[in-house]
Amino acid sequence: MKPRRVVITGLGALTPIGNSLSGFWNGLLNGKSGGAPITYFDASKFKTQFACELKNFDPLNHFEKKEIRKYDRFTQYSLVTTQEAIIDSKLDLDNENKDRIGVIWGSGIGGLETFQNEVIEFQKGNGNPRFNPFFIPKFIPDIAPGMISIKYGLTGPNFATVSACASSSNAIIDALNYIKIGYADVMITGGSEAGVTIAGIGGFNSLNALSKRNDNPSKASRPFDKDRDGFVLGEGSGTIILEEYNRAKSRGAKIYAELLGCGMSADAYHITAPHPEGIGAIKVMRNCLKDAKVEPKDVDTINMHGTSTPLGDLAEVKAVKKVFGKHAYDININSTKSMTGHLLGAAGAIEAIASIMSVNNDIVPPTINHENDDDEIDSKLNFTFGKAQKRKVNIALSNTFGFGGHNACLLFKKMNL
Repeated sequence: MKPRRVVITGLGALTPIGNSLSGFWNGLLNGKSGGAPITYFDASKFKTQFACELKNFDPLNHFEKKEIRKYDRFTQYSLVTTQEAIIDSKLDLDNENKDRIGVIWGSGIGGLETFQNEVIEFQKGNGNPRFNPFFIPKFIPDIAPGMISIKYGLTGPNFATVSACASSSNAIIDALNYIKIGYADVMITGGSEAGVTIAGIGGFNSLNALSKRNDNPSKASRPFDKDRDGFVLGEGSGTIILEEYNRAKSRGAKIYAELLGCGMSADAYHITAPHPEGIGAIKVMRNCLKDAKVEPKDVDTINMHGTSTPLGDLAEVKAVKKVFGKHAYDININSTKSMTGHLLGAAGAIEAIASIMSVNNDIVPPTINHENDDDEIDSKLNFTFGKAQKRKVNIALSNTFGFGGHNACLLFKKMNL
Protein backbone atom coordinates (compact mmCIF):
# COMPACT_ATOMS: atom_id res chain seq x y z
CA MET A 1 0.00 0.00 0.00
CA LYS A 2 1.32 3.44 -0.92
CA PRO A 3 1.90 5.57 2.24
CA ARG A 4 -0.73 8.22 2.71
CA ARG A 5 0.18 11.90 2.74
CA VAL A 6 -0.09 13.76 6.04
CA VAL A 7 -0.76 17.47 6.52
CA ILE A 8 -1.11 19.91 9.41
CA THR A 9 -4.59 21.39 9.84
CA GLY A 10 -4.54 22.80 13.38
CA LEU A 11 -2.07 24.34 15.83
CA GLY A 12 -2.09 25.41 19.46
CA ALA A 13 0.68 26.93 21.57
CA LEU A 14 1.31 27.96 25.17
CA THR A 15 4.81 29.33 25.64
CA PRO A 16 6.91 31.72 27.73
CA ILE A 17 6.59 34.34 24.96
CA GLY A 18 2.92 33.94 24.09
CA ASN A 19 -0.13 32.08 25.42
CA SER A 20 -1.65 31.25 22.02
CA LEU A 21 -0.51 30.40 18.52
CA SER A 22 -0.67 34.01 17.40
CA GLY A 23 0.98 35.24 20.59
CA PHE A 24 3.79 32.73 20.22
CA TRP A 25 4.37 33.55 16.55
CA ASN A 26 4.35 37.31 17.16
CA GLY A 27 6.75 36.83 20.05
CA LEU A 28 9.13 34.90 17.80
CA LEU A 29 9.03 37.46 15.00
CA ASN A 30 9.63 40.31 17.45
CA GLY A 31 12.58 38.57 19.09
CA LYS A 32 10.88 38.45 22.50
CA SER A 33 12.75 36.82 25.37
CA GLY A 34 10.91 34.70 27.93
CA GLY A 35 13.76 34.76 30.45
CA ALA A 36 12.93 36.31 33.84
CA PRO A 37 13.43 35.69 37.59
CA ILE A 38 11.59 32.63 38.90
CA THR A 39 8.26 33.42 40.58
CA TYR A 40 7.00 29.90 41.37
CA PHE A 41 9.26 29.44 44.40
CA ASP A 42 12.10 31.12 46.28
CA ALA A 43 15.13 30.43 44.08
CA SER A 44 17.55 32.66 45.99
CA LYS A 45 19.68 29.72 47.17
CA PHE A 46 20.01 28.17 43.70
CA LYS A 47 22.89 28.76 41.30
CA THR A 48 20.27 29.62 38.68
CA GLN A 49 17.49 31.95 39.80
CA PHE A 50 15.62 32.49 36.54
CA ALA A 51 13.73 30.57 33.90
CA CYS A 52 11.30 30.97 31.02
CA GLU A 53 8.00 30.67 32.89
CA LEU A 54 4.58 31.17 31.33
CA LYS A 55 3.40 34.76 31.73
CA ASN A 56 -0.12 35.65 32.89
CA PHE A 57 -1.36 32.07 32.72
CA ASP A 58 -4.22 31.44 35.15
CA PRO A 59 -5.59 27.89 35.16
CA LEU A 60 -8.88 29.22 36.55
CA ASN A 61 -9.48 30.76 33.13
CA HIS A 62 -9.56 27.24 31.70
CA PHE A 63 -10.56 24.79 34.44
CA GLU A 64 -12.80 24.38 37.46
CA LYS A 65 -11.03 24.28 40.81
CA LYS A 66 -11.74 20.58 41.23
CA GLU A 67 -10.11 19.90 37.86
CA ILE A 68 -7.00 21.86 38.78
CA ARG A 69 -6.53 19.66 41.85
CA LYS A 70 -6.51 16.60 39.57
CA TYR A 71 -4.13 17.89 36.88
CA ASP A 72 -0.42 18.64 37.13
CA ARG A 73 0.54 21.76 35.22
CA PHE A 74 1.91 19.75 32.29
CA THR A 75 -1.54 18.19 31.79
CA GLN A 76 -3.28 21.55 32.15
CA TYR A 77 -1.04 22.94 29.44
CA SER A 78 -1.75 20.02 27.11
CA LEU A 79 -5.51 20.48 27.40
CA VAL A 80 -5.31 24.23 26.76
CA THR A 81 -3.27 23.95 23.56
CA THR A 82 -5.26 21.00 22.29
CA GLN A 83 -8.49 22.96 22.61
CA GLU A 84 -6.93 25.80 20.62
CA ALA A 85 -5.67 23.42 17.93
CA ILE A 86 -9.03 21.65 17.55
CA ILE A 87 -10.81 24.99 17.18
CA ASP A 88 -8.15 26.08 14.68
CA SER A 89 -8.63 22.89 12.64
CA LYS A 90 -12.42 23.35 12.49
CA LEU A 91 -12.87 19.64 13.12
CA ASP A 92 -16.45 18.85 14.09
CA LEU A 93 -15.70 16.07 16.55
CA ASP A 94 -19.38 15.41 17.23
CA ASN A 95 -19.72 14.20 13.65
CA GLU A 96 -16.42 12.36 13.30
CA ASN A 97 -15.60 8.67 13.61
CA LYS A 98 -13.68 8.93 16.87
CA ASP A 99 -12.24 5.42 16.42
CA ARG A 100 -10.12 6.96 13.65
CA ILE A 101 -8.78 9.83 15.77
CA GLY A 102 -5.93 9.25 18.21
CA VAL A 103 -3.63 11.08 20.60
CA ILE A 104 0.13 10.59 20.91
CA TRP A 105 1.84 12.97 23.32
CA GLY A 106 5.37 13.62 24.51
CA SER A 107 6.66 14.68 27.91
CA GLY A 108 10.18 14.14 29.11
CA ILE A 109 9.37 14.25 32.82
CA GLY A 110 5.61 14.45 33.33
CA GLY A 111 4.33 15.74 36.67
CA LEU A 112 7.61 16.63 38.32
CA GLU A 113 6.03 19.25 40.57
CA THR A 114 3.39 16.77 41.75
CA PHE A 115 6.04 14.18 42.62
CA GLN A 116 8.21 16.78 44.34
CA ASN A 117 5.38 18.21 46.44
CA GLU A 118 4.11 14.84 47.58
CA VAL A 119 7.56 13.85 48.82
CA ILE A 120 7.92 17.20 50.62
CA GLU A 121 4.54 16.70 52.31
CA PHE A 122 5.52 13.16 53.30
CA GLN A 123 8.62 14.50 55.06
CA LYS A 124 6.58 17.17 56.85
CA GLY A 125 4.34 14.45 58.23
CA ASN A 126 7.23 12.77 60.07
CA GLY A 127 7.09 9.80 57.76
CA ASN A 128 3.34 9.24 58.02
CA PRO A 129 2.52 7.67 54.62
CA ARG A 130 -0.40 9.83 53.54
CA PHE A 131 -0.45 10.57 49.84
CA ASN A 132 -2.96 12.40 47.70
CA PRO A 133 -5.17 9.86 45.87
CA PHE A 134 -4.46 11.77 42.66
CA PHE A 135 -0.67 11.50 43.18
CA ILE A 136 0.00 8.70 40.69
CA PRO A 137 -2.48 9.80 37.98
CA LYS A 138 -1.21 13.38 38.20
CA PHE A 139 2.48 12.72 37.61
CA ILE A 140 2.64 9.84 35.08
CA PRO A 141 3.54 11.22 31.61
CA ASP A 142 0.82 9.29 29.78
CA ILE A 143 -1.98 11.04 31.70
CA ALA A 144 -1.84 14.03 29.31
CA PRO A 145 -2.86 12.05 26.19
CA GLY A 146 -5.23 10.07 28.37
CA MET A 147 -7.04 13.20 29.53
CA ILE A 148 -7.17 14.60 25.99
CA SER A 149 -8.79 11.41 24.74
CA ILE A 150 -11.24 11.37 27.67
CA LYS A 151 -12.24 15.01 27.19
CA TYR A 152 -13.06 14.54 23.50
CA GLY A 153 -14.06 10.87 23.51
CA LEU A 154 -11.28 9.88 21.10
CA THR A 155 -10.88 6.10 20.91
CA GLY A 156 -8.07 5.75 18.38
CA PRO A 157 -4.39 5.08 19.22
CA ASN A 158 -3.41 6.69 22.50
CA PHE A 159 -0.07 6.71 24.34
CA ALA A 160 2.86 8.82 25.48
CA THR A 161 6.45 8.99 24.25
CA VAL A 162 9.39 9.64 26.57
CA SER A 163 12.80 10.37 25.06
CA ALA A 164 13.93 13.35 27.16
CA CYS A 165 14.04 16.51 25.05
CA ALA A 166 13.12 14.61 21.88
CA SER A 167 9.87 13.32 23.42
CA SER A 168 7.35 15.42 21.52
CA SER A 169 9.21 15.09 18.22
CA ASN A 170 9.03 11.33 18.66
CA ALA A 171 5.32 11.69 19.41
CA ILE A 172 4.84 13.60 16.15
CA ILE A 173 6.81 10.95 14.26
CA ASP A 174 4.65 8.16 15.66
CA ALA A 175 1.49 10.10 14.86
CA LEU A 176 2.71 10.70 11.30
CA ASN A 177 3.38 7.02 10.76
CA TYR A 178 0.04 5.90 12.22
CA ILE A 179 -1.74 7.98 9.59
CA LYS A 180 0.63 6.98 6.78
CA ILE A 181 -0.03 3.28 7.31
CA GLY A 182 -3.77 3.69 7.82
CA TYR A 183 -4.22 3.12 11.57
CA ALA A 184 -5.82 6.56 11.95
CA ASP A 185 -7.08 9.47 9.85
CA VAL A 186 -6.47 12.27 12.35
CA MET A 187 -3.92 12.44 15.15
CA ILE A 188 -3.63 14.99 17.94
CA THR A 189 0.03 15.18 18.84
CA GLY A 190 2.65 17.36 20.47
CA GLY A 191 4.04 17.71 23.96
CA SER A 192 3.98 19.58 27.24
CA GLU A 193 6.33 20.14 30.15
CA ALA A 194 6.24 21.94 33.50
CA GLY A 195 9.76 21.49 34.78
CA VAL A 196 10.28 24.90 36.38
CA THR A 197 10.24 23.48 39.90
CA ILE A 198 12.56 23.13 42.88
CA ALA A 199 13.56 19.66 41.67
CA GLY A 200 13.94 20.77 38.06
CA ILE A 201 16.20 23.74 38.74
CA GLY A 202 18.12 21.88 41.41
CA GLY A 203 18.63 18.80 39.29
CA PHE A 204 19.83 20.62 36.20
CA ASN A 205 22.04 22.87 38.32
CA SER A 206 23.74 19.77 39.69
CA LEU A 207 24.55 18.81 36.10
CA ASN A 208 25.93 22.30 35.41
CA ALA A 209 23.51 22.37 32.47
CA LEU A 210 21.79 25.70 33.18
CA SER A 211 22.95 29.22 32.50
CA LYS A 212 23.86 31.15 35.65
CA ARG A 213 23.47 34.61 34.12
CA ASN A 214 21.30 35.79 37.03
CA ASP A 215 22.14 39.44 36.40
CA ASN A 216 20.52 39.39 32.94
CA PRO A 217 17.99 36.55 32.49
CA SER A 218 16.46 37.89 29.29
CA LYS A 219 19.81 37.52 27.51
CA ALA A 220 20.90 34.26 29.11
CA SER A 221 19.79 31.96 26.29
CA ARG A 222 22.32 32.74 23.58
CA PRO A 223 22.80 29.84 21.16
CA PHE A 224 26.03 29.88 19.13
CA ASP A 225 27.41 32.85 21.09
CA LYS A 226 30.97 32.66 22.39
CA ASP A 227 29.81 33.39 25.95
CA ARG A 228 26.95 30.88 26.15
CA ASP A 229 27.00 29.07 29.49
CA GLY A 230 24.07 26.67 29.44
CA PHE A 231 20.40 26.46 28.61
CA VAL A 232 17.48 28.31 30.21
CA LEU A 233 14.69 26.08 31.51
CA GLY A 234 11.30 26.74 29.91
CA GLU A 235 7.78 25.37 30.13
CA GLY A 236 4.64 25.14 28.05
CA SER A 237 2.89 23.06 25.42
CA GLY A 238 2.37 22.70 21.70
CA THR A 239 -0.39 20.79 19.89
CA ILE A 240 -0.40 19.80 16.23
CA ILE A 241 -3.37 18.31 14.38
CA LEU A 242 -2.17 15.87 11.73
CA GLU A 243 -4.64 14.74 9.09
CA GLU A 244 -4.64 12.52 6.03
CA TYR A 245 -4.28 14.82 3.02
CA ASN A 246 -7.24 13.76 0.86
CA ARG A 247 -9.55 13.85 3.86
CA ALA A 248 -8.39 17.35 4.82
CA LYS A 249 -8.74 18.56 1.25
CA SER A 250 -12.23 17.11 0.84
CA ARG A 251 -13.53 18.93 3.93
CA GLY A 252 -11.95 22.21 2.84
CA ALA A 253 -9.55 22.38 5.76
CA LYS A 254 -6.92 25.05 6.07
CA ILE A 255 -3.60 23.30 5.48
CA TYR A 256 -0.51 24.86 7.05
CA ALA A 257 2.06 22.50 5.54
CA GLU A 258 2.77 18.88 4.75
CA LEU A 259 4.74 16.72 7.19
CA LEU A 260 6.77 15.05 4.50
CA GLY A 261 9.24 12.99 6.46
CA CYS A 262 11.10 12.25 9.67
CA GLY A 263 14.33 10.84 10.96
CA MET A 264 15.57 9.17 14.12
CA SER A 265 18.98 8.10 15.38
CA ALA A 266 20.99 7.51 18.55
CA ASP A 267 24.36 8.96 19.50
CA ALA A 268 25.23 5.81 21.47
CA TYR A 269 27.91 7.94 23.07
CA HIS A 270 27.19 9.58 26.45
CA ILE A 271 24.38 10.01 28.95
CA THR A 272 24.13 13.80 28.53
CA ALA A 273 26.77 15.04 26.08
CA PRO A 274 26.46 14.84 22.29
CA HIS A 275 29.15 13.23 20.18
CA PRO A 276 31.67 16.06 19.66
CA GLU A 277 31.58 15.59 15.87
CA GLY A 278 27.78 15.48 15.78
CA ILE A 279 27.64 11.89 14.52
CA GLY A 280 24.09 11.29 15.74
CA ALA A 281 22.91 14.65 14.42
CA ILE A 282 24.41 13.86 11.00
CA LYS A 283 22.61 10.51 10.89
CA VAL A 284 19.24 11.88 11.96
CA MET A 285 19.19 14.68 9.37
CA ARG A 286 20.27 12.32 6.61
CA ASN A 287 17.63 9.80 7.68
CA CYS A 288 15.00 12.54 7.58
CA LEU A 289 15.99 13.73 4.11
CA LYS A 290 15.99 10.15 2.85
CA ASP A 291 12.57 9.44 4.33
CA ALA A 292 11.13 12.58 2.73
CA LYS A 293 12.94 11.94 -0.58
CA VAL A 294 14.38 15.46 -0.42
CA GLU A 295 17.85 16.56 -1.50
CA PRO A 296 19.98 18.63 0.91
CA LYS A 297 20.03 21.50 -1.63
CA ASP A 298 16.24 21.86 -1.30
CA VAL A 299 16.22 22.75 2.42
CA ASP A 300 15.61 26.44 3.15
CA THR A 301 15.74 26.66 6.93
CA ILE A 302 16.65 24.60 9.99
CA ASN A 303 15.30 25.27 13.47
CA MET A 304 18.28 23.90 15.35
CA HIS A 305 18.17 22.10 18.68
CA GLY A 306 20.48 24.99 19.64
CA THR A 307 20.22 24.88 23.43
CA SER A 308 22.96 27.44 24.19
CA THR A 309 25.30 24.84 25.67
CA PRO A 310 29.00 24.95 24.76
CA LEU A 311 29.21 21.35 23.48
CA GLY A 312 25.77 20.95 21.96
CA ASP A 313 25.73 24.01 19.71
CA LEU A 314 29.19 23.29 18.32
CA ALA A 315 28.43 19.63 17.55
CA GLU A 316 25.16 20.50 15.79
CA VAL A 317 26.81 23.14 13.61
CA LYS A 318 29.47 20.62 12.59
CA ALA A 319 26.69 18.20 11.65
CA VAL A 320 24.87 20.75 9.50
CA LYS A 321 28.05 21.55 7.59
CA LYS A 322 28.71 17.85 7.04
CA VAL A 323 25.18 17.08 5.80
CA PHE A 324 24.62 20.15 3.64
CA GLY A 325 28.11 21.04 2.43
CA LYS A 326 28.25 24.30 0.46
CA HIS A 327 24.47 24.62 0.60
CA ALA A 328 24.72 25.12 4.39
CA TYR A 329 25.65 28.74 3.64
CA ASP A 330 22.37 29.29 1.78
CA ILE A 331 20.20 27.98 4.64
CA ASN A 332 18.66 30.17 7.32
CA ILE A 333 19.68 28.55 10.60
CA ASN A 334 17.98 29.63 13.80
CA SER A 335 17.30 28.58 17.37
CA THR A 336 13.96 29.64 18.80
CA LYS A 337 15.22 28.45 22.20
CA SER A 338 17.01 31.80 22.35
CA MET A 339 13.53 33.22 23.04
CA THR A 340 11.50 30.42 24.65
CA GLY A 341 14.24 28.72 26.60
CA HIS A 342 14.38 24.92 26.55
CA LEU A 343 10.95 23.33 27.02
CA LEU A 344 12.49 19.86 27.47
CA GLY A 345 9.95 17.27 26.31
CA ALA A 346 7.74 20.00 24.79
CA ALA A 347 10.60 21.55 22.81
CA GLY A 348 10.08 19.45 19.68
CA ALA A 349 6.39 20.38 19.42
CA ILE A 350 6.89 24.10 19.96
CA GLU A 351 9.81 24.24 17.54
CA ALA A 352 7.91 22.18 14.97
CA ILE A 353 5.13 24.78 15.16
CA ALA A 354 7.69 27.53 14.59
CA SER A 355 8.95 25.67 11.50
CA ILE A 356 5.42 25.11 10.21
CA MET A 357 4.67 28.81 10.57
CA SER A 358 7.89 29.67 8.73
CA VAL A 359 6.80 27.50 5.82
CA ASN A 360 3.31 28.98 5.90
CA ASN A 361 4.44 32.62 6.11
CA ASP A 362 7.83 32.65 4.30
CA ILE A 363 9.72 34.18 7.19
CA VAL A 364 12.34 32.80 9.59
CA PRO A 365 12.33 33.93 13.25
CA PRO A 366 15.61 35.20 14.65
CA THR A 367 18.21 33.83 16.99
CA ILE A 368 18.46 36.53 19.64
CA ASN A 369 21.10 37.52 22.20
CA HIS A 370 24.11 37.05 19.95
CA GLU A 371 26.95 39.38 20.93
CA ASN A 372 30.26 37.64 20.23
CA ASP A 373 31.24 35.13 17.57
CA ASP A 374 32.64 31.81 18.72
CA ASP A 375 35.91 31.12 16.89
CA GLU A 376 34.97 27.43 16.70
CA ILE A 377 31.62 28.14 15.00
CA ASP A 378 31.63 29.17 11.33
CA SER A 379 30.44 32.80 11.35
CA LYS A 380 29.78 32.68 7.59
CA LEU A 381 26.70 30.57 8.21
CA ASN A 382 23.42 32.49 8.39
CA PHE A 383 22.22 32.05 11.98
CA THR A 384 19.44 34.65 11.47
CA PHE A 385 20.90 36.69 14.29
CA GLY A 386 18.93 39.53 15.77
CA LYS A 387 16.05 39.96 13.34
CA ALA A 388 13.54 37.78 11.51
CA GLN A 389 14.34 37.33 7.81
CA LYS A 390 11.84 37.06 4.98
CA ARG A 391 12.60 34.43 2.35
CA LYS A 392 10.83 31.74 0.39
CA VAL A 393 10.53 28.75 2.72
CA ASN A 394 9.47 25.65 0.82
CA ILE A 395 11.15 23.14 3.12
CA ALA A 396 12.03 23.44 6.81
CA LEU A 397 13.78 21.02 9.15
CA SER A 398 13.38 20.92 12.92
CA ASN A 399 15.96 19.16 15.10
CA THR A 400 15.51 17.89 18.66
CA PHE A 401 18.04 15.89 20.68
CA GLY A 402 17.61 14.37 24.13
CA PHE A 403 19.70 13.15 27.06
CA GLY A 404 20.58 9.53 26.39
CA GLY A 405 21.49 10.34 22.79
CA HIS A 406 17.96 10.38 21.35
CA ASN A 407 17.80 12.33 18.08
CA ALA A 408 14.71 13.26 16.06
CA CYS A 409 14.24 15.38 12.95
CA LEU A 410 11.06 16.54 11.20
CA LEU A 411 10.68 17.90 7.65
CA PHE A 412 7.85 20.24 6.66
CA LYS A 413 7.00 21.19 3.07
CA LYS A 414 4.89 23.98 1.65
CA MET A 415 1.64 22.78 0.12
CA ASN A 416 1.11 23.40 -3.58
CA LEU A 417 -2.64 22.86 -3.86
